[in-house]
Order: sequence, then C-alpha cells, then structure tokens
Amino acid sequence: MPLIDAFVAIASPAPLFFIALGVLLGIVVGAIPGLGGAMLIALLLPVTFYMDSLLALMLLVSIYVGSVSGGLITAIMLKMPGTPSAVMTVLDGYPLAAQGRAGRALSLGIMASFVGGIISWGFLALLAPPLADFALQFGPYELFTLVLMALVLIATVSEKSLVKGLLIGAFGMAVAMVGTDTSSGEGRFYFGFEDLSAGFRLLPVLLGVFVISQIIEDVLKGDPAIPQQDGKLKEFMPSAGDAAKHGPNAVRSSLIGTWIGVLPGVGSAIAAIVAYSTTRSFSKTPEKFGTGEEAGIVSAEASNNASVNGALIPLITLGIPGSVIDAILIGALVIHDLQPGPLLFQNSPDIAYGVIAAALVANFVMVALMFAGVRPIAKIAGVPKGYLYPAIIVCCVIGTYALGNNLFDVWVMFAFGVVGYIFRRGGFPIGPFVLGYILAPLAERELRSGLMLYDGSLLPLFTRPICVVFILLTLVLALWPLVQAWRKKRQKQEIIWQDGWSVGNPDLDSDHKRLVKIIQDVGNWREGEGSLPRIITELEQYTRYHFDREEGMMAAAGIEGLEEHKQKHREFVAWVHSIRDALDNSTVARSVLHAQISAYLQTWLIDHILKTDMPYKGKL
Repeated sequence: MPLIDAFVAIASPAPLFFIALGVLLGIVVGAIPGLGGAMLIALLLPVTFYMDSLLALMLLVSIYVGSVSGGLITAIMLKMPGTPSAVMTVLDGYPLAAQGRAGRALSLGIMASFVGGIISWGFLALLAPPLADFALQFGPYELFTLVLMALVLIATVSEKSLVKGLLIGAFGMAVAMVGTDTSSGEGRFYFGFEDLSAGFRLLPVLLGVFVISQIIEDVLKGDPAIPQQDGKLKEFMPSAGDAAKHGPNAVRSSLIGTWIGVLPGVGSAIAAIVAYSTTRSFSKTPEKFGTGEEAGIVSAEASNNASVNGALIPLITLGIPGSVIDAILIGALVIHDLQPGPLLFQNSPDIAYGVIAAALVANFVMVALMFAGVRPIAKIAGVPKGYLYPAIIVCCVIGTYALGNNLFDVWVMFAFGVVGYIFRRGGFPIGPFVLGYILAPLAERELRSGLMLYDGSLLPLFTRPICVVFILLTLVLALWPLVQAWRKKRQKQEIIWQDGWSVGNPDLDSDHKRLVKIIQDVGNWREGEGSLPRIITELEQYTRYHFDREEGMMAAAGIEGLEEHKQKHREFVAWVHSIRDALDNSTVARSVLHAQISAYLQTWLIDHILKTDMPYKGKL
C-alpha cells in the first residue's frame, strides 16, 4: 500500500531529522507571540528550493504541526497566546497556572493537542485518497464553482466583516491578475513596467503581508516586554483517570476541529472558539470556565490541533487551502513544480502519501519534544522581539533576492509590507487577501477552460449537478452571516433592573443596579469607540466598593457562608485584573475581550446576585 511505503520511506535518518527539526522550530515560533508558523514557513520557502521536494514538504508540514501546538506554552505560562489559535487556551490555562498548577495545565494542553492530531490524522488518511479519486471527475466548471465557494466562505469568516472580507479578497484577486495572460500570452495591468511583466511573485507578496507588516506594526506601536513566570511543574504527566474524565470532551472537540479545518479558509482559531463554546454549553458548571477549568484547556487544544490535519484534506485532494498556512504550502508545492489537487495522487503519489505519513510522525515528535522541553522554550518567549527583527529582515531580503536575482522583488516585498500594515490598521483581515491572490489564477484558468470546452457557453454552470450544488452552497454561505445578524437582532434582549431583584438594602441595591448598567454598556459597545477601557474601570470600582460593603454587612448580620462568598468575590476580582492586563498588554483582541466580559457578567448576575444574594433578602 502507498501509505505503508511512505512510512517505510520516513524510517530513515534524513526524513526523521527534518520532521524533528520542523516540529522543534514550529514549537519555538509558536511559543513566541507575533511570529507563528505562517511567518516561519514563508521565511523557509527559499531554503527549500534546493531540497528534495518530499523532504521540503515534510519540513514545512512539521513546522505547521509544531507551531499550532507551541502556542499553548506562552498562553498558559505567560498569559499571552503565541498564536491566534491559542487565544481560547489563555482563558483557563493561565488561571490554572496562577493557582500553582502550571504543570497540570501544560500536561492537559499537550495531551489534548496530541489526541486532536491523532484523531484528525485518521480522517486525513481515510478520506484523502477516495476524495481525490472523486475529484478527478470534476470538470473545469466544477473546479471553478468550488473555488468560488471557497472564496465566499473565506470572506464570511473574516473577523466578523463580510464586506471587508470580500473587498480584501477581491483586491488579492486583482493583484494576481497583474502580469502575462497565460491563455493569450499578452501582458495586462503592468503599465509598461517590464519588471511586472511576470506579475507579482508569490514569495515577496507572502513575506511582505505576513512578516514585514507585522514588524512595522510592532515597531510603531511599541513591543512590550514579555513578563516571565516560573511555573511549578508538579503533577506533570496525565493519569489514567484523565482519560475517563476528559476523553469524551477531547474526542468531541477533535471532531469539531477536524470538520472546521476541512472548511476552506476558516483556520484553527475558529475551531478552538467553536469547540470551547460547545464544551461550555455541555458543561454542568459553565460558570467555572474562565477561572481555570480543565475542560476548557482540553477543548481548545484538541480542536485547534485537529484542524491542522483537517485543513490538509482539501489541500491535498482538491488544491484548496483550508487555512492561511495551507495557502503558503500550496505555494511550496507550486515552487517545487508539483500540481496541488487530485492529480497529486496520480502524478506524485510519493509526495501525497509522504505528507500524510509525515503529519502522523510529527504529532508523535511534538508530544515528546513538548514534554521534554516546555520550560526552556517558555524562556525563549521572553527574548524581546526587537532583537529578532534584524535577523528576520535580513532573511527576508536574502530569500526574496535569491528567488530571481532581482532587486525589484525585494522592493515588492517591502511595498506589500506597507500594504499589509495598512490592512491591519484598517481592520482588514490579511487571510482573504492571500487566499484570493492564490486562488484567483486557478479560478481564471478553470473558467477559461470551461468556456473553451463548451464553446463560450455558461449554461453548464447551471445544468451540471455538482456545479449547481456548489453555487447553492456559495449563496448559502454568502447569505448566512446576514441571516444570523438579523436573527440576533430580533432575539436580542436587554437586561434591565427589576424591582423584584432588590435584596432590601439601599446600598447593595444601588451596587447591583450599577452592575446592570455596566452590562447594558457592554451590550452597547462597538469596536473602535474606545469605551472598553471605561467599562473595565467601572468594573474595578464596582469590585472595590461593593464587595467590602457586602462582606461587612454579612459579617455584622452573622450570616453563614461568608467565606464561600468571599472566595467568589476574590475570583471575580482576579478575573477583572486578568481582563485589565489583557487590555493593557494588547494580548487579546478587543472584540474577544468584549465577548468574554459580556458572557461572564451575565453569568455573574444570574448565579451570584439572583441565586446567592436574594436568599439574604431582608437580613442585610
């Protein structure tokens, strides 16, 4: 069997070395906030020019696996997600570490990452070959509508903005149109500049929008020093009881991550958010999420790692990137003169099955390296990124110049670095731009092939069954965010003070009304209006005055359960401090902070005031 042959080929020094090297490098950059796997893979593309194609792809896929896993280290130890996919890990990982159980948090995250990778690999190995055989039945119009669906889906999940996602994706497609028309051989959109006659090369564009733009943003806004935290690594290895306790959650989250990874352009961050939200909704104690709940760590890490192999399924079988990193991997295939998609299994089966086998081996290497080197890698995250930037820029310049021995490519890289920075400042997601840039030539080629095959007729687009299915899915995906927004608007219920909530004490009632007013402000918050710092300040004032007053009254009245009440207050204060730190250090997007504040406050209002304080009515 080809897959067994691929494992036999890996069982030699060179493949194992590059897999281990890739996983190690991926873990390191994943643990350094602001870098990540996409940047490293883009940086190493020039290095792979002179490597064997299979070894090069094994290296890049291993980096992919390691980078998603590495993000949990700084998320737990430093409260800073090394990668966007680790944002949800912060919510429970850091609070658990702050309780002196950093080792427990790390071990759960590592094992959940491993489980997610293994389960999703099973789907990759089972589904990739048959899906590739089915894809061979696709004609040019089927492939065109598939790419069209992928482009719309990319836009609809682009950071909550359909319009911005579509605009930036269209801009990426326009950039791809510059150069020579592959069908007619005539130049287009290069306005007499001979250096543009070949179009914008893939590598300078990727390095510019991912690497240079990130450096510009960090330098201009100032890169805060990353604080160090020494965790006590006790209870490090997971026990047999953890399998029974967290096994169902890990499997469910892995399935969610695999499915979301298959969807083009969604990515591991969305997988973690969906799985975390699902786990919280199934939990009997949802109020514990965000305070160090182990199930939250397991769901976030199992899902984001499962999305890695899930995203490889459409890449290998259809040539459609399942994430931004997969878009760069498609670029690597093209650079090595390999055709992504179903023909990869026919023309280069050693490459296709070699990548699948490497993905499994990389997960075993990942879990071994993570358990062996968590603490040293966490210390690397404390190196100021300012020391890394000169070396990164030099690598970018050398790699880009070596691409064609053309200084113009270097200037293109810096130009797209400025463009990428403008995107970031304007709130435009970069992912749809890159995916539009890569997918546009494929869409154009297939559309033209279809027009030539059917004598210029577009009718088969609406008569061929597979085309019709993809077009309908495209419409559904494009309209679904609008439907959700409409339903959310209709179902929105404002929380207002009700007289029946009174505990019979004017001072405490005033404090409770103040909290309800804060919740209303949270509901009215809009990103960019600058009111989030004020909301957090009001929460700090609420905790400062209300808790002391309430505890004093309870002590004077001799009410039982005072210590339990104080513990809940301390947890609330710690949560407010964590939100303030995240805001001041810009470690979490404000839209994410807003969602966390809204959910936590509404839970607090119901569970604390209405369920805990109301029994004391008339006693305070």
